[in-house]
Amino acid sequence: MSSSREPQKQVDAVVIGAGFSGMYMLHRLREAGLSTRVYEAADGVGGVWYWNRYPGARCDSESVYYNYSFSEELFKEWEWSSRYPEQPEILRYLNYVADKFELRPDIQFNTRVSSAIYEEESNRWQIQTDTGESVSAKYFITGVGCISTANVPNIKGLDSFEGDWYHTGHWPHEKVDFTGKRVGVIGTGSSGIQSIPAIAKEAAHLTVFQRTPQYSVPARNHAYTQEFVDEVKENYSKIRRQMQESAAGLRFIHGERSVLEDTPEERRRVLQEGWDKGGWEILFAYNDLLMNEEANELVAEFIREKIRETVDDPETAEKLTPSSYYGTKRAIVDTEYFETYNRKNVRLVDVKEAPIQEITSKGIRTADDEYELDALVFATGFDGMTGSLFKIDIRGRDDVSLKGKWENGAKTKTYLGLTTAGFPNMFMLTGPESPSVLGNMPATIEQHVEWVTDCIEHLRENKVDVIEAEDRAEEDWSKHCKELADATLYTKTDSWYTGANISGKARGFPIYVGGYGPYRQICDEVTAKGYEGFSLKKV
Repeated sequence: MSSSREPQKQVDAVVIGAGFSGMYMLHRLREAGLSTRVYEAADGVGGVWYWNRYPGARCDSESVYYNYSFSEELFKEWEWSSRYPEQPEILRYLNYVADKFELRPDIQFNTRVSSAIYEEESNRWQIQTDTGESVSAKYFITGVGCISTANVPNIKGLDSFEGDWYHTGHWPHEKVDFTGKRVGVIGTGSSGIQSIPAIAKEAAHLTVFQRTPQYSVPARNHAYTQEFVDEVKENYSKIRRQMQESAAGLRFIHGERSVLEDTPEERRRVLQEGWDKGGWEILFAYNDLLMNEEANELVAEFIREKIRETVDDPETAEKLTPSSYYGTKRAIVDTEYFETYNRKNVRLVDVKEAPIQEITSKGIRTADDEYELDALVFATGFDGMTGSLFKIDIRGRDDVSLKGKWENGAKTKTYLGLTTAGFPNMFMLTGPESPSVLGNMPATIEQHVEWVTDCIEHLRENKVDVIEAEDRAEEDWSKHCKELADATLYTKTDSWYTGANISGKARGFPIYVGGYGPYRQICDEVTAKGYEGFSLKKV
């Protein structure tokens, strides 16, 4: 972009997105005295919880942890209704936060950032929106989310389908009525497993098109008692500390022993106890589940047995039974998912065995059959980790694009998952190679926002104009992330973590697996050493 072009407006910081990340980032920057503008594509706050309105949508982290903890007053004002809140309740909470902290005046809704280009002459970011607006900012901060760019598979014939079709990640605001309809759901990841039971209770008939069977454990959701709510509020400081120090931003502490150390009887007792409690209890029961193939297989087989016990038809049960590792994809919790296949109006189709060949005007044709449908639901997930960043034309020094630097995801490299070399004064909230999605997102979001705010305040106090990750620090961090990941079973599994769900996407594992607590310590040490690994320049 030419430096002669006069921007319409100048601010200290531009933030993209008004979900958990963008809202807290705005609050903290304003508190620090920075003029800040947030751009949000939707017409309201909420981020992923604004768009994901599909039937059965709910959080898989417990509500008392899945919220902001930066404000004790906020924490004690809001009361969650149940262990795993549904989408409408989470969206109400985020709107409550926006109102409480008067965030809306600095958020521009219905606006997408189309490009963000670093101008070296002025050391400022020039940002363009799809509304034709341009703005100049000292700092450019992305809060676009790790799983916010919907993946609609390129299946032949979709345009010819005469019925209605939907994606779970971009659901209509008004209720979709499936009563009396023949519905097809493609995909059995988290959104599929949540929506399938809800749709099955309404539809005349539901056909589920499954590519890969998934492990899932019962949520055991329940309403909170007032006694529990009061106890949580009294323990605010303890809960905040647990979120900051734990591996996944939750109350869970990894078991202190190996799966292999227990006798079969003791192991079954521990796993059954976790199954009965629901949620992620089983995932955290032992300390080597994600590291040791033999240990993982013992836990995986326990869950497989539960699937076979739950599903009445042996053939269907076999199709639903995974053979892969447990826990190396996003750990899924459900409400009567496997029980749904015992309903007479539900049919499971294995599309690995008989691939989908095309969508017709009347439904779906696979290699061995045709299915007439009135409505089609894509529960096919997202272009995770880098997808939302690549939708924006982000260019750093020498007009190098972020997508080009990372070679469309093939060589994603960052420093701390917060910054990347060649892109000065740019920060990514829950970016690639941060802990992000491996746990409770609000916990990692708060740590990122607070680190970025403290960093910017340090720059201003010391009259530093430009901060940029050093190449060597970036190389070392990316190498460290890869070494940690390769020591686990994560990298041996195809998942949206690795980009396997996106046709043609380069495979990788751009997530820090060392845990939230250790990651926080690393970031704090970088700060304590005068922002080690960064180049700080006064212009």
